[in-house]
Amino acid sequence: MTAYAVGLLNDLKVGPDIVRYLEHIDASLTPYGGAFLVHGTRPQMKEGVFTGDCIIISFPTMKLAQDWYDSEDYAALIPLRAANAQSTIFLLEGVESGYRAASLLDKLKMT
Repeated sequence: MTAYAVGLLNDLKVGPDIVRYLEHIDASLTPYGGAFLVHGTRPQMKEGVFTGDCIIISFPTMKLAQDWYDSEDYAALIPLRAANAQSTIFLLEGVESGYRAASLLDKLKMT
């Protein structure tokens, strides 16, 4: 099942560290099948408040997403981003094709 790495960045300071991060992140994704779906995009907010940039990267599986985040290649890049932006980063597992919202009721064991 597809998994996603999501980044929410505020107060990004573009300088040499971010340039290096951007120059090397693609190579860190390649061995894990990671691909950008959204990168550096400001959302059109409908509810709540968020004024930063959004990043969404897809991976074939949650294991591959976890392996990428935990990899030595990406670990070397994290300080470059973290020192230059307020970051919220998380991994999410997607849903199967044809998923319906009411399917969650079974998971919640509601009747």
